Amino acid sequence: MADEDLVQEGKKGGKLKWIIIAVALIVLGVGGYFGYTMFLAAPDEAQTAESGAGEEGAGVPTESLEGKLVPLPMFLVNLADPLGRRYLKLGMEVEVRDEKAEQALLKYEAKIKDTLLLLFSSKTYDDLSTMKAKVELKQEIVDRLNQIVGKGAILRVYITEMVIQ
Repeated sequence: MADEDLVQEGKKGGKLKWIIIAVALIVLGVGGYFGYTMFLAAPDEAQTAESGAGEEGAGVPTESLEGKLVPLPMFLVNLADPLGRRYLKLGMEVEVRDEKAEQALLKYEAKIKDTLLLLFSSKTYDDLSTMKAKVELKQEIVDRLNQIVGKGAILRVYITEMVIQ
């Protein structure tokens, strides 16, 4: 009799072991699926729609270039701070409308450098520290360059490097 009870308890223990293994596999499967969808899978249509890119614009930047990018030289100027210990290092590229505007940039390079150096050296650290100030600076650069090379020739300015120290 005692042997029969022992055999029945062994069978119950075997079933319990298989149930625990099945539950563990289900938990691992659900965790794996969740990890894959959150970290490894490509964004689905709902996430793509939220980010503003539709099926037509998949993989295409929302703002495309209308013209050609022309790099400007690196600018390194002292800022107009009272102690004179801060400087600005600025690299940028200019989007021009056409070939004529690009030639004008090359033709008036000295005048452009002079104008931008005076503009940058008139700024203080506080004038450049916020995001809004940087956007305003970009627009001010566009306005100054358009005064030199002709209205509407410069479309945008892209800041490629900026260090304020």
